[in-house]
Parts: sequence; structure tokens; C-alpha cells
Amino acid sequence: MKDALNKLNKVFENRIRLGIMSLLMLDEWVDFVQMKEALGTSDGNLASHLKLLRKEDYISERKEFLNRKPHTRYRATAAGKAAFTEHLDALERIIKGL
Repeated sequence: MKDALNKLNKVFENRIRLGIMSLLMLDEWVDFVQMKEALGTSDGNLASHLKLLRKEDYISERKEFLNRKPHTRYRATAAGKAAFTEHLDALERIIKGL
């Protein structure tokens, strides 16, 4: 169990970041508005968590304009998917008492 505790990733200990990565594991691309609505958070709060995940290279973003309005989409990187999967595996081992 101690090994599993050491495998937990502090980046994913926050509810919002855990939610962001969960959404990005389900869909290849998720836009800012969809994420904000799904997580029930404010623009600023979501933006700060996305910034941290980008800094860690766990997500990437694509900015474009749709109907003259900015549209930003995000996806999990290979490193992000691997780190998140490892985090979830550690949680599962802890729950199962392994």
C-alpha cells in the first residue's frame, strides 16, 4: 500500500484537475465552455487549473475562432494520459488494500 501511496500524483489531488483529466480521457477534445459547465466552476478558476496542467505538459490546447468568437479546446497529451492512468491505478490499489 505504501508503494501505491507514493504513486499518487499531487497534480491530480485537486477536484477540478481530477475532473479536467477525467473529461479529457473520455473525449479527445473538450472545449472550455463544456468543461466549465461540466465541472461547475468559474472561468478564472478553470483557467488557473488548465494553466497548471499545461505547465506539467499533461494537456495541450488549440485556439481558434468560430463565428468571430474565440474558441479554445483542450486534450490530454500522451504524458498526461500516462500520469493520470498511473494515478488512477494507485487509487485502485489503495482502495483494494494492495
